[in-house]
Amino acid sequence: MALVTHIEAGSAVSGRLHDTIDNARSFYFAKDGNTIFQIDTSGRDTRKIPGKKSQTIQLNRNAARELIFQLREAFPGILD
Repeated sequence: MALVTHIEAGSAVSGRLHDTIDNARSFYFAKDGNTIFQIDTSGRDTRKIPGKKSQTIQLNRNAARELIFQLREAFPGILD
């Protein structure tokens, strides 16, 4: 699990496409007066324990703002 507080924009010469999963969940909660947005993913169906939680990423307000900006850069017109 990781609480991300800053997302630095970067560029990759070539990206690697990872395996697809169809099960991710998101939710948010308050902790010490701050909102945290959390995304949980599960592993591939071929894992020893299919559906087991694989990764958890938590974003604070600052990281969420940076991610929104970067998503708009990567996917122009996404909110149109």
